[in-house]
Amino acid sequence: MPIASPNEKPLLQVEDLHVQFEGSTDPAVAGVTCSLHAGRTLGLVGSSGCGKTTLARAILRLIPARSGTVHFQGTSVLDLPARAMRPMRRKMQIVFQDPGGSLNGRMRVGEIVGEPLLVHESLRGAALRKRVDSLLVRCGLEPDAADRYPHSFSGGQKQRIAIARAIALSPALIVCDEPTSALDVSVQARILHLLSTLQAEDDIAYLFITHDMAVARHVCHEIAVMDAGRIVEMGPVDEVLERPRHQVTKLLLDAVPRPCGIR
Repeated sequence: MPIASPNEKPLLQVEDLHVQFEGSTDPAVAGVTCSLHAGRTLGLVGSSGCGKTTLARAILRLIPARSGTVHFQGTSVLDLPARAMRPMRRKMQIVFQDPGGSLNGRMRVGEIVGEPLLVHESLRGAALRKRVDSLLVRCGLEPDAADRYPHSFSGGQKQRIAIARAIALSPALIVCDEPTSALDVSVQARILHLLSTLQAEDDIAYLFITHDMAVARHVCHEIAVMDAGRIVEMGPVDEVLERPRHQVTKLLLDAVPRPCGIR
């Protein structure tokens, strides 16, 4: 696993971030501070509804934050005008929990994977097809998958398609929002291996959302445990999982049948 130098500036720095939805009296995210270095994986771990996905979406500016700061590659994301967010978007991508729901069933796979290249790089024709084929192969699919529709693929294959689309623009950060929770265990392991391989090859940073401590142990360098919109415990993965301090962390660990559920 890559190790960040203590003097290296974080790729992503979040400070005192607050998110509150209209009509709600309680914050969805309450004063979160965290950081993530290039080539590293920070796990956001917690039960459903604790604010993990809301935090990630606010970082990507898919939903508004009430206050706080988000710096990505030294740029204040929350202060950027809408027009300036377009070039920033290519550097920050997301892979969703439901691979089927995140893919447009009316588009062929080649169109889905190639759309970011068409929009951001104006690639067309043979050049576009060549890049799409290369992305599919990197993600463990045959090039002829480009000519088929998503419904003809398994859940694991659909997630590979979603990952191919996410890496198309060579992003520095990918938010992985429960990317394996809808898959069976054997397929989970293959998808996690793919993500690890891509990280090693391209120095991608992952903000990895999960409720599964076994998955977190397998893929994360650091873990931030969330509860009720706050980070209640954070640190290196081995330290947090072997010597948990907070009751929420202990309960999440108790829910794992074996400490190393994924091999």
